[in-house]
Amino acid sequence: MPTLEIGSRGAGVKRLQKLLKARGFDPGVIDGVFGPGTEAAVLAFQRSEGLLADGIVGPRTAGMLARKKPGKLASALDQATPAVVSAMFPHTPLGNIKRNLPYVVAALRKSGLHDRMMILMALATIRAETESFEPIAEGRSRFNTSPNGHPFDLYDNRRDLGNRGKPDGERYRGRGYVQLTGRFNYGKYGKMIGLGNRLVREPELTSDPKVAGELLAAFLEPQERRIKESLIYGDYASARRIVNGGTHGIDRFTDAFLIGAGLIT
Repeated sequence: MPTLEIGSRGAGVKRLQKLLKARGFDPGVIDGVFGPGTEAAVLAFQRSEGLLADGIVGPRTAGMLARKKPGKLASALDQATPAVVSAMFPHTPLGNIKRNLPYVVAALRKSGLHDRMMILMALATIRAETESFEPIAEGRSRFNTSPNGHPFDLYDNRRDLGNRGKPDGERYRGRGYVQLTGRFNYGKYGKMIGLGNRLVREPELTSDPKVAGELLAAFLEPQERRIKESLIYGDYASARRIVNGGTHGIDRFTDAFLIGAGLIT
């Protein structure tokens, strides 16, 4: 079954309507027209099955309707070309994109984050954090360095970050595409990408393009459902908070997401 949504028509929609009715979610008249009644039935079915309730019948929803193993989401990674990403990053040197994009694409593919929405989320996150499309290390600011203190001293004793005092603040400051911060997170996400405790021993490795891409994917993958639930309602601020904890860079995030949404289908 092809992807079906509001406005779709034909035999595929009629089959969908029959499946919905058979599963106890009446779409109304079985007419082959995907209208409000069919959308409401799809949404109810998706909520019942714990699927992302977006009203769109893709491979996952179709598979569960047919009582089969949910299908895999179609990959849109081949559309994330340097030219497309350059349009999403209008102030970024193309060379930076060409150099670092392959690592991001490979990490997203490896983590199964290859559908349109998560590709846009990943790329928009990078633009919000580092418009240069390069993994960067956090700079000093009033939020991490006290007026008369050494660099990143306000991080040194952050127990919520797993830091144990000087020099942990500077050693485990924000790095990469998601500004991974704190001894605890360096250990946790290093293990998630198969590096064990290496990032704790070698924190600068977090800014390596390959590692930074894998950390971005590792950070997004567990939050996929929450992110998509925000994005389907156009709540970009909430999606941004899931990654950043706040709305830093929301203007750049939203701009990149909307530009990309018009280019990646």
